[in-house]
Amino acid sequence: MKYDVIVIGAGSMGMAAGYFLSKSGKKTLLLDSFNPPHNKGSHHGETRIIRYAYAEGEEYVPFILRAQQLWDELEKETGKQVFIQTGVLNVGKEKSDFIQNIMKSSEKYSLPLDVMDSEEIHQRWSGITLPNEFIGCYEPTSGVLKCEESIKAYQELAERNGATILSNSRVKDITVQNDAVTIKTDDKSFSADSLVVTAGAWSGSLLSMLDLDVPLTPVRKTFAWFHAKEALYHHHHFPAFAFETPQGLYYGFPSIDGSGLKVGRHDGGEQINPDEAMKGFGEKQEDEGDLVGFLHQYIPNTGELKYGKTCMYTLTPDEKFIIDLHPKHSNVAIAAGFSGHGFKFSSAVGQALSNLIISGKNDIDISQFSLNRFKRE
Repeated sequence: MKYDVIVIGAGSMGMAAGYFLSKSGKKTLLLDSFNPPHNKGSHHGETRIIRYAYAEGEEYVPFILRAQQLWDELEKETGKQVFIQTGVLNVGKEKSDFIQNIMKSSEKYSLPLDVMDSEEIHQRWSGITLPNEFIGCYEPTSGVLKCEESIKAYQELAERNGATILSNSRVKDITVQNDAVTIKTDDKSFSADSLVVTAGAWSGSLLSMLDLDVPLTPVRKTFAWFHAKEALYHHHHFPAFAFETPQGLYYGFPSIDGSGLKVGRHDGGEQINPDEAMKGFGEKQEDEGDLVGFLHQYIPNTGELKYGKTCMYTLTPDEKFIIDLHPKHSNVAIAAGFSGHGFKFSSAVGQALSNLIISGKNDIDISQFSLNRFKRE
């Protein structure tokens, strides 16, 4: 069967792209090696933080504001809650790039931001204890996204628009000739006018079929939930957070519906092959110990470990995203290398991929995510 567009990878970005493409009238096929939402990539674990005064740089802000607009529209269209406004507290040393970028982003785009010293933070959230040299930047309008629920919502809408989603369909070969694309799985062959590749940790091997050598590094990441006093850490009165500490950059979530306090470490991680079995949480001694050490120092009123999970980040060298058209095939769009901070953008990434396929450009500047920055001299 012939399609207008085939999307390889129906996770965070791919499912959103499938929705926007099918909404525009494109006959769309989505292929995934697993059955999304699943625990084989970067989108599982129930929740992700969304923040607007962006520590990674103010150039992200227009894109994340569009993403939030689209999350709001997704809620209205499906009647499902995918966003919880908990607020987000970012903590670090005042002169650090992390804190300074947040302040600059807030100032440039007039984003609400409350700046507090360590004592003010403790008075407001007694479950947090900080060194005197730390400050906090609290965004009251930001919060938490339900990641698996978001993917399910986009899947429901895409299928309602006529999109076809084939799970457990691993791509074995990609051929692009002129304006035609042929995709082969284990037992089937599909053709289309255009192609979107957004397959997380597997993007590198797929893009090599398109003669692209893209520097992508999959790494193993861990996160866990801990018993927590609801009076201190319930999401009605405790924020999601990101702490830049001398030990590393940690992030976490309040206890949502009695889940416990969730915490993970953003930096570091062991390089892995996504096709090989990944060690589960707790198989490495430092999995729990690293998180417990952070909590004991900064959020000391939490209890023992409830359970932990693993996922994958797919890193680019500069930890910026890749969202671009293939340099030789204008009918092939690529989204990859989201480096552990991409999910919050996935609604806007899906729209951008649809725009690239339909018109070759996006209405918000995404040139910073171009493949050109990896050109070898």
